[in-house]
Amino acid sequence: MTLSRGALLGYSVLALPLAMAALPIYVHVPKYYATTLGAPLAWIGLILFAARLLDAIQDPLLGYLSDRAAGTRWSRFIIVLLGVPLLAVGFVALFQPPVSSATALLWWLAGSLIVVYVGFSAASISYLAIGAELSSDYHERTRITAARAALGILGVMLAATLPEVLTQRSGEAAGVVQFSLMFVPVLLVCTLLTWRLTPRVPVVAQPRRSWRAMFTPFRHREFRWLLAVIIPSGVAGAIPATLILFFVEDVLQTPRLSGVFLVAYFIAGALSMPAWVAVSRRTGKKNAWLLGMVMAVAAFVWAFALGAGDVVAFAIVCVMSGVAYGAELALPPSILADLVDRGESEHKANGAYFGLWQMIEKLNLAAAAGVALPLLAFLGYQPGSSADETLALSATYALLPCAIKLFGAAILWVAPVDARHNRSAELVTEGGM
Repeated sequence: MTLSRGALLGYSVLALPLAMAALPIYVHVPKYYATTLGAPLAWIGLILFAARLLDAIQDPLLGYLSDRAAGTRWSRFIIVLLGVPLLAVGFVALFQPPVSSATALLWWLAGSLIVVYVGFSAASISYLAIGAELSSDYHERTRITAARAALGILGVMLAATLPEVLTQRSGEAAGVVQFSLMFVPVLLVCTLLTWRLTPRVPVVAQPRRSWRAMFTPFRHREFRWLLAVIIPSGVAGAIPATLILFFVEDVLQTPRLSGVFLVAYFIAGALSMPAWVAVSRRTGKKNAWLLGMVMAVAAFVWAFALGAGDVVAFAIVCVMSGVAYGAELALPPSILADLVDRGESEHKANGAYFGLWQMIEKLNLAAAAGVALPLLAFLGYQPGSSADETLALSATYALLPCAIKLFGAAILWVAPVDARHNRSAELVTEGGM
């Protein structure tokens, strides 16, 4: 089926608050709990890591539960509607702890993060699976993922700018609290719009699956190939995200412009979505994605040559790599939705696939920090270094991700992950990738 613009917007709008929720946890929570509330920084880091690890591990289970709900009257929306209140309550609680002692703050942080992550993952996995089921058309699926990604980018930009604006007006503590309160009505309204405006797919009775079903996507040969691409590609994208604040402050020496660079990157990604949809129609999704990966390397490698004051040049790098980022957002989820249909035994198992998909994406973020930060320490870089002492930072920020991205592109070049028409493919249990 082809979605009308209203239906497409109605489905996509929930991506905005879901994207808004993630950034403040990474950016504001550590500083808020350490500086404003006085909790020990080391314990904050340990709790954040443990909560993220638990979050990644739970995703396959939540995908399995989504598939169990797919054959019911409420379909996957019941999981979304259960997850959203948990996300709202946990997000507000995270920035308004009613306790003051260090130990109590740490317990509150851990509990709030667990509630946030359970709610977020439950809602987002089923939400992605719903999108995969809205159409079986090869090109329409790219249109759906592109629209969802564009609204998600808008949510990220709001999360990047609103807390800063509120903080400047009301102070740091009041700013993040106000943002958490503003987030809740946005989340609830967008959830209602998506629930009411998203077309319902016919309810088909599903066979009862055992808990082992959450891992059956690994039996799908094309899925294993797709993971072999998305892991290096995702790590390559996460390394610059981990290091950009260090690069802007110590290499470019313009820390106040970090927000401008991020906004330019995300706006370029959002505006490029229609172009990538058009390219994929002409060349196929795999070739379009491959073009985006090569373009990302060609645009970003020049960051290695930049130094203090190269603001315009880095802005160009951000815009061009942002355009390439649009391909990364729009095409891989669309390819994933296609290959689910090509696995006959995996009918309506979108939750299992997207649960594992989100788990891999979260592990990519953890792996990027686990590789980049220790490598910088080994190479002798320290935050606050002068521009003459940042060669290791520039190489890790620009050259390392480009090399990893090219490795992923080489795998994609030979990977059998795309087809112009939906066709049946055998579920391979052994042999192959």
